[in-house]
Order: sequence, then structure tokens, then C-alpha cells
Amino acid sequence: MKFSDIKDFEADATGGPFKLSAHKGKAVVLYFYPKDNTPGCTTEGVEFRDLAPEFSRAGALIVGVSRDSLKSHQNFKARLALPFELISDPDEKLCETFGVMKLKNMYGKQVRGVERSTFVFDAHGKPAREWRGVKAPGHAAEVLEFVKTLKQQLK
Repeated sequence: MKFSDIKDFEADATGGPFKLSAHKGKAVVLYFYPKDNTPGCTTEGVEFRDLAPEFSRAGALIVGVSRDSLKSHQNFKARLALPFELISDPDEKLCETFGVMKLKNMYGKQVRGVERSTFVFDAHGKPAREWRGVKAPGHAAEVLEFVKTLKQQLK
């Protein structure tokens, strides 16, 4: 399925069930990351955390997604004081929907894993922008700049 074809989804998150269509009126930033408590994922989570007030002022909600369990997410969220929900996708259903599962090289071996990717839905729930294969440092700021343009379009 292409990103542009995604209309709605529901998944388990740290705060209970998360449903995209329940957040109409806000842009939704959905960022997929490989694993809780790893260096790149910690960097990305901290950058989104630090910019969360600006995302909120721009009318956007941040949501992280990985294959980790809800328990792992709750610990990761508490350790980093993340002010947003984390979706648990252990069966890779959401990862498959968004096409983020890729073969990656790790220590010379091919492994299947989550390609760090971010998707933004506008305030009407429509797909607005996607980033694939991103590097964590500085990415949250780039997403914020795009989200600010969405708010301008609503005026």
C-alpha cells in the first residue's frame, strides 16, 4: 500500500488504543524507529521530545512506532520523559502498511528491520508528507518546519 492510500488505522499505544481518525483537527506526525533504548532511537525520541511544545503550537500530535512491547515502550517513555504516545507493533501490521520493513546490514549480516521513517497526516487526516531512511540527528526539526507550513495552509 502506498502512503497516499492510507486513510485510517488503529493500534495499541502506551495510552490505550490509538486511532488516526480520532485526531482530526490536528496534524499527526507518525515516526517509525527500529528499537527502544538504542542510540539513534534515543536521539530521535529526545529531539521530538524537546520540540514537542513547538509541534503542539503548530497543531500537531507526535506518535512514535516500533515493534517493541507496550512494557518496553512505557519504560522508554518514562526514562526519556517523552510527552507523546508510543505505538507497539509486534506483529508488524502497521510497519507493513507503511512499508517500513527493510533488509538491513548489521555487523555484516542481512537482517530484517524497521527503516527509520516519518509520515505526516494533515489536520483532515490526509497523507501530507513522508520521509524514508532518515538519519535521527536533526530530523525532528526538519519535520517541525514542514508541520508549520501545514498550519499556514489552514489559515
